[in-house]
Amino acid sequence: MLGYSWSDWGSILVMQGFAGLSLFSVLLLMALGLAIIFGQMGVINMAHGEFMTIGAYTIYVISKVTEQYFPAFMPYYFVVAIFAAFAIAFIVGYFVEFILIRHLYKRPLDTLLATWGLSLIMQQIFRSTFGGREVSPTLPDWLMGSWSPTPSIDIPINGLFVMAITILVTAAVIISLYKSRWGLKVRATTQNRMMAGAVGINTQKVDRMTFAVGCGVAGVAGAAFTTIASTGPTSGSLYIVDTFLVVVFGGAASLLGTVASAFSISQAQSILTFFMTNAMGKVVTLLTIIVILMLRPEGLFASKVRK
Repeated sequence: MLGYSWSDWGSILVMQGFAGLSLFSVLLLMALGLAIIFGQMGVINMAHGEFMTIGAYTIYVISKVTEQYFPAFMPYYFVVAIFAAFAIAFIVGYFVEFILIRHLYKRPLDTLLATWGLSLIMQQIFRSTFGGREVSPTLPDWLMGSWSPTPSIDIPINGLFVMAITILVTAAVIISLYKSRWGLKVRATTQNRMMAGAVGINTQKVDRMTFAVGCGVAGVAGAAFTTIASTGPTSGSLYIVDTFLVVVFGGAASLLGTVASAFSISQAQSILTFFMTNAMGKVVTLLTIIVILMLRPEGLFASKVRK
């Protein structure tokens, strides 16, 4: 390592930084969905990672169906499959809220235990349906390869595509929450549920749609995940701790805090794991976050909410 020139170190840091941006993209998409559910509704959804897995398996199934029956559409299927991943995760989330979550509001410990049990059930369903081995979709040719701005730097095309998806989804979530009628109802319900109900807002419907949208965004995270890693029954659970960490560190119900937190954590992990082992890099990142939260318990960006 000491034999590297300054240009070599520059290239290494750029490529590690971009690897951090790829992790940032998946973490942010996961955390956006969780921030909507946890930050806006106060529901601790331990099955959130499994909704990411639903999105990933949706991409895999559509890939195999397209490859076998409609090979001419292989260059185009992935974009359509992203919308399908959102739709399927949204529908499953809608029914989960109706069947399970709506009975557990204002009981955070119960939501934690119930959704943890749900995550185990969903993992077993994935294992029974797709097997225990990890699978990967066949990606379109335009997602393969890399872009080389300099001879010593190679940036994967799929990483750039994931970043583009992240920017679009983040913008869509922000516009929906702050510029749409649905977002107005969500914010009104969050700030004062009783008053929102008194002025005619159907808070139960708002809760159901909010939970479903959060799950749908996790499905999009799963679609992005398939471009950088293979999918298994427990793939989503590997990200759930980091996702909760992003939301809590950024400040519950703060989308700006979620973005800043996801960027900080992903870049720290990517750079530290280059100089240390993967485990030590995560330990140092976690210890740093714990110290910051001790000094600032409300997170990076606190939201003032009236109960």
